Amino acid sequence: MAAFSTRFTFRRGNRRMVLTTRKRARWRFRQPSVIPGFGLTFGFMIAYFSLIILIPLIALGIRSAGLGFDGFWRYATDPRVLGALRVSFSTALIAALVNVVFGTLLAWVLVRYRFPGRRIVDAIIDLPFALPTAVAGIALTAIYAPNGPIGAFFAPFGIRLAYTPAGIVIALIFVGLPFMVRTVQPVLEEVQHEIEEAAATLGANRWQTVTRVLLPGLTPAILTGFALAFARAVGEYGSVVFIAGNIPLVSEIAPLLIVIRLEEFNYVGATVIAAVMLMISFALLFIINLIQAWSRRRFGYAL
Repeated sequence: MAAFSTRFTFRRGNRRMVLTTRKRARWRFRQPSVIPGFGLTFGFMIAYFSLIILIPLIALGIRSAGLGFDGFWRYATDPRVLGALRVSFSTALIAALVNVVFGTLLAWVLVRYRFPGRRIVDAIIDLPFALPTAVAGIALTAIYAPNGPIGAFFAPFGIRLAYTPAGIVIALIFVGLPFMVRTVQPVLEEVQHEIEEAAATLGANRWQTVTRVLLPGLTPAILTGFALAFARAVGEYGSVVFIAGNIPLVSEIAPLLIVIRLEEFNYVGATVIAAVMLMISFALLFIINLIQAWSRRRFGYAL
């Protein structure tokens, strides 16, 4: 409910008096607009949202709730399910943390420096958005396999990248990097060089300028990019299934286990795993919204 003020000016003798009154505006479901069609667009939005998002999620919740708490808990705590969830979330966390460091550095280079091929590099950042994930998985497997160009370099040292959790992390870094770069890059473009020069004039060294001047303003963007990259990595399937090895309790991810349960016609087990993933996704979305609200209150813009 918004508030507005009204000012009244009057004179008393030789003095000019100003009286300010504050009133609360009544909340309206439909705000006045010069563009017609609110009812039609609002109805279409509700119908589209219900058919595409709301109804499938409700159906999933009803199907999993039909098992009862004991049945749901029994399926959810199966050792293979817990192992798949552990692999999915641990590798997603590692990949998101790596993207925080190198994604921020890459955004910094693209914003602060001008070099030949900069526009090409900036365009390649968005390649994981457009590239089919299966194609990315096949390409990464060919490179990091023991007989691949990079995998063959590490093979003599007994280090295997493909068909291990390390390969999953590599694939998740690939798909999550654009989220980190594209979230931090617009905020960096708004940071003026004069701020860094003023900090140096006041005696701050480069480390103090980065940690005390630049990072506080970039923290909301970095946290949002981390949450987006982490959420994207948790549900990734296409680029991971080729390079993971898919060994139960070792390199099997939760989305792959859902597909396996469906192929076994074990729809109950697949529903439980999907419900657990859904609850975690809602928690991540809630955290992202909290970060965005905090950034709006403190910095006056939304990420």
